[in-house]
Amino acid sequence: MSSQGHAAVLGIETSCDETAAAVLDGAGRVLAERLWSQTAEHAPYAGVVPEIAARAHLARLPGMIEAVLAEAGVAPSAVAATAGPGLIGGLIVGANLGKGFALARRLPFYAVNHLEAHALSARLPGVADEAPAFPYLTLLVSGGHCLLMETRGPGAHAVLGRTLDDAPGEAFDKVAKMLGLGWPGGPALERLAAGGDAERFALPRPMLGREGFDFSFSGLKTAVATILAAYPAGALPERDAADLAAGFQARVAWTLADRARRAMRAAKGCSVLVVSGGVAANGAVRAALAEAASGEGFTLAVPPPALCTDNAVMVAWAAIERRRVGDPGADLGVPSCPRWAP
Repeated sequence: MSSQGHAAVLGIETSCDETAAAVLDGAGRVLAERLWSQTAEHAPYAGVVPEIAARAHLARLPGMIEAVLAEAGVAPSAVAATAGPGLIGGLIVGANLGKGFALARRLPFYAVNHLEAHALSARLPGVADEAPAFPYLTLLVSGGHCLLMETRGPGAHAVLGRTLDDAPGEAFDKVAKMLGLGWPGGPALERLAAGGDAERFALPRPMLGREGFDFSFSGLKTAVATILAAYPAGALPERDAADLAAGFQARVAWTLADRARRAMRAAKGCSVLVVSGGVAANGAVRAALAEAASGEGFTLAVPPPALCTDNAVMVAWAAIERRRVGDPGADLGVPSCPRWAP
């Protein structure tokens, strides 16, 4: 077995509604991975039900860990599990299984911050032609989070701005529900918006002219609801729905690009903008951020869609990054934290 095989890390992710396990070697190459989405379980409720999510993690995760270890064919030298932020029930399931595995095999345990794992995922081997060097700017956009931060290294992040209300993915889901698109609504809204006129409806541009790097999407969501309230009950005409979806999506993309542009202009020593989280998979958002980065002389680094959403690969990689700077791991008594700043 190679030295990299001896340095393999088992990663576990259970922060929301994806159950995932992965094994990476010491160089960050993926030896095995499993991911199971709970979308079907939560769809009848139009959102994630924490109790259902926790039970599903508990039912699936042990078998997934066995599967990735068998496929990888190496004994891990460390265990990493998401310990926060996220839904506390799911976090406890994943972290406690990870702690138990580490305790039984006398391995170091890494309690991984989910947000840091997203921020470091662009440095995984093969994601970019050249791994972004520290420091760089990170824009994390997902269903539960939206923040801009300067990533200076493992465990070293300076938050510049965050959402004051809804996260962009949450706003996508809520507007999609208003339009009758079901849940999760982000991908369906993007498909509907593809045929729409983004300028037909007079929707606001959130935080227009506002100093700083914070975000807000609640007002935009309310503006959509106000327009819809003028229509009679029943399904919206297809053309109107497409135009409204396109307008909403364009304003979200504009806001993310505007805030990121401001941060790029203020950043010292940064030349790369890393974008991660589920909303980073949206084509309009990617295009707006690519244009903003190019205009500011920055390189845009976006992991592939499978690494933008919640996954165990990024969790194992975060532990590898921390081991490289001498982090020995956490005490097994470290708690899971539903709210945990990077």
